[in-house]
Amino acid sequence: MQRLGPARLVLVRHGESIGNLADRAARGAGAARLELDARDADVPLSDTGVNQARALGRHLADLPETAVPTAVASSPYRRSADTARTAMETAGLRLPVHHDERLRERELGVFDGLTGTGIRAEYPAEAARREHVGKFYYRPPGGESWCDVALRVRSFLRDVGARPATDRLWIFTHQAVITCFRYVLDGMDEEAVLALDARVPMPNGSTTTYHRGPGGVPALVDYASAAAVRAEGEEPTQEREHAGRGPVP
Repeated sequence: MQRLGPARLVLVRHGESIGNLADRAARGAGAARLELDARDADVPLSDTGVNQARALGRHLADLPETAVPTAVASSPYRRSADTARTAMETAGLRLPVHHDERLRERELGVFDGLTGTGIRAEYPAEAARREHVGKFYYRPPGGESWCDVALRVRSFLRDVGARPATDRLWIFTHQAVITCFRYVLDGMDEEAVLALDARVPMPNGSTTTYHRGPGGVPALVDYASAAAVRAEGEEPTQEREHAGRGPVP
């Protein structure tokens, strides 16, 4: 099992984004494509997402000194980077936010911007191939499988392991990436991680926390918890289905 350097690791899903709203609207309308002009890396937070990021900042400000992060990393994608920046500014913490491309959202390739309806209409052969291969191993043309994301996570954790073991590291990233952290850190197999993904929703602004257990092995404290956002007076948001920018259903 992967050993982790930081004494405490907190994984934060970004606040609600304009992409989340566009995905919700497209699904509700049965549309083939999201009405979204920005590339995935540039999708901003919605007003609700900004409020969720500020709530996370107020939560950070309320933490005891022994729980305040000593290091912060983020996906370079705008919705995550803005969540991190807003939270740090609201908390009054002057920590630098290190952007790492390994924490970016899973790339969907030619499926980017399409709903499940659009994928089945425009790429029926790929939809059938995905059904055969399965969600975990399937790689859309020009995109990534979950395994590809897990490799990024493993690479990132190897670098983290070289940092001082007393670090309290907060990472602002995306739903699929956080799920792959659990896959790696908890030593899951394909069946277990897909069951988790289907069973437990991951709200915007939620936190997943590990602490360093005996022998440096990470131990899960909580997963996809919306408690911090709710405690600071904001409501978390989540997809009715596992969404993003046009996933295969």
